[in-house]
Amino acid sequence: MVVLSLQVVQFRPSPPQQFPLRSHRPSKGNIIRCGIAEPSGEPAPLGQKTKYNDGFFERAFMTLFARKMEKFAAPAKAGTETKKNRWWDHDYESFVEVSKRVMQGRSRVQQQQVVREVLLSMLPPGAPAQFKKLFPPTKWAAEFNAALTVPFFQWLVGPSEVVEVEVDGVKQQSGVLIKKCRYLENSGCVGMCVNMCKFPTQDFFTNEFGLPLTMIPNFEDMSCEMVYGQVPPPFEEDPVSKQPCYADICSISNPSSSVCPKLQA
Repeated sequence: MVVLSLQVVQFRPSPPQQFPLRSHRPSKGNIIRCGIAEPSGEPAPLGQKTKYNDGFFERAFMTLFARKMEKFAAPAKAGTETKKNRWWDHDYESFVEVSKRVMQGRSRVQQQQVVREVLLSMLPPGAPAQFKKLFPPTKWAAEFNAALTVPFFQWLVGPSEVVEVEVDGVKQQSGVLIKKCRYLENSGCVGMCVNMCKFPTQDFFTNEFGLPLTMIPNFEDMSCEMVYGQVPPPFEEDPVSKQPCYADICSISNPSSSVCPKLQA
């Protein structure tokens, strides 16, 4: 599932990508503000980078993920290396920078495989099998994992809340609405969102854990919805497969292409 700085710029958003399966009904009391340093307590307006107050544990998670991913990353540019010895030495920007180096020289599928390896390396032996026993694909399991996602992934994606969704005709509290994804906001890269987060996370829960998960990013406002219990469509049938670059904010974008190049390889 998975870690440059977004400048204050104006850009032309593309239409949001949606599936006809959700109805937003936030659950009261489930909003986590995730250490946002903005005066409003909410994510910054579109085109601006949200300020966060990351504590020790948040930085420890950033460092853990970054160190795991650095094993697969291309070498850093000369003069940009920093010595990191402690569990809080990485910040979010350096986490995202490592992600960008992981993308270099790899196809879309290879990038997803790296994230899968990183996630598996963080689990004890036999964890996926135990997860399947504890959380079979039921409504209760989907709702329980949605509730866990809000506090445990706030460092990665920013503030989120549990919402009601409809899965196979059944309304349930198994949706997680991410107000403005921190990963997408900081990277400004459609390819990173899709290849390093959306599809690896979907695949990990659906195939490794046996609990279907569909992630629906909205590239117009940088929000995202995670729907536990919903089987994700194959890449070719997913609207994100036709998503263009953020031409004005992505450092590796190709404005002349109608689809993000990182989604084509």
